[in-house]
Order: sequence, then C-alpha cells, then structure tokens
Amino acid sequence: MHNITKPVLLPSWWQDLLIAIPRVICGYLLTVYFGAEKFGLPWSPPDKNLGLFEVAFWFPGDVAAYGGIFTLFPAFFAWMAAFSEAVGGIFLLLGLQSRIASLLIMATMAGAIFLQQINQGMWNTLPALGFLWVSLYTLILGSGRFGLDYLITKKTKNEVN
Repeated sequence: MHNITKPVLLPSWWQDLLIAIPRVICGYLLTVYFGAEKFGLPWSPPDKNLGLFEVAFWFPGDVAAYGGIFTLFPAFFAWMAAFSEAVGGIFLLLGLQSRIASLLIMATMAGAIFLQQINQGMWNTLPALGFLWVSLYTLILGSGRFGLDYLITKKTKNEVN
C-alpha cells in the first residue's frame, strides 16, 4: 500500500503547491456542491432531507437511464457514484489516498460525461471534464508535498529507518 500512497515529489515545493491548488479546489467542489446534493453528509443541504450516506431518491433513476448494466443495479451504481463524489472529494481535498480517490472520481466522471452530459452538449461536460483531468494528474502524481499522503509516507519511512 505504501507505493500507491507515496506521492511523486516535484523538484521544488512551489511546483507541488501549484498542483495542489486545483486538487484542493476540485475536492472541495466535489464534496460540498456536487456530492452533498446526492449523498448524505453532515453538510448536505437540509432541503435534500438525506440521512448520513444516503443517496438522493432520484439518483438511482438517473443512473438506470444510462442503460446496460446500470439498469440491473441502479442503486449500487448510484451509491458508488455519489460516494466517489462526496467522500472521494474529501480524500482529494485532504490528499489522503489520493490515487484511489482519483480512480473512483475518474470512473464516475467518465460515466457522467459519456453517459449523461455529452447528450446535452459539450458545455455541460465541462465540470465533469475538469474533475476528470485533475483526477488524472492526481492519479499519476499523488498528493505531492501538500497532502496527508506525503505526511503518512514520510512518517512510515522514518519509522522503517
């Protein structure tokens, strides 16, 4: 698990800061605005009436409309998508298990782009594309110096030596 957690460190701290900014912003937006609308978190809007880790009642129907395997297990796929946005966003924001969170977010955003948003025009795909691109570089680089992954792997490296 250490290799999947350990971030790539860029030559200078300011480079790591530059790549952290979009990661933190995207993580915040995913968890506070996109995920919290359809997945119960403490900061979910009260008018959504969602219990903790509960999926919005309308979301499985949207997922089933994608067709194929999504019609067989719409509640499962809706829960996974909402979880990856809401909880994956928290992990992205904190730089915690960044690569795993990024993989989940990438899969969710690819589904959102190609199974839902693309049919409504390219303009509607832009938020999901932005999250997809940030997740792609985070999948490759990890959190950098400005994330919990760095602190965790630095601490475990010191304990091993």
